[in-house]
Amino acid sequence: MNTNIVLDFVNAINNANVDKIYNLMTDDHLFIDSQDNRVIGKEKMKQAWIEYFALFSDYKIEINEILEKDSLICILGYASGIYKNLINENNSNYWRIPAAWTSIVKDNKIKVWQVYADNSVVLDIINKNE
Repeated sequence: MNTNIVLDFVNAINNANVDKIYNLMTDDHLFIDSQDNRVIGKEKMKQAWIEYFALFSDYKIEINEILEKDSLICILGYASGIYKNLINENNSNYWRIPAAWTSIVKDNKIKVWQVYADNSVVLDIINKNE
């Protein structure tokens, strides 16, 4: 059951469906990115997802493996996207990196969503385009 909630959340992310993402978060949702930045609350996270999809409208999570222990779900796979849809001849604005996500499900909603990845490639792409 908890895995299905997480899969729905990933599907909403992969479709940039901010309303569905919003509806799947608890009111006190905690998001932790790979640099340990934290955002608390689904209202703030709704705006954060809107801003993120403005940078990477095609952001995708590819799942290779899912581990579940009670309310804790761990996803192993890849994250990818193209910065601001700026496609160039050598595709240098596209990135795909190994990543992992952990989530805690409470009352059929995502209470915690944490990302683990080396985002240096992504940050380099952003910096070179600024």
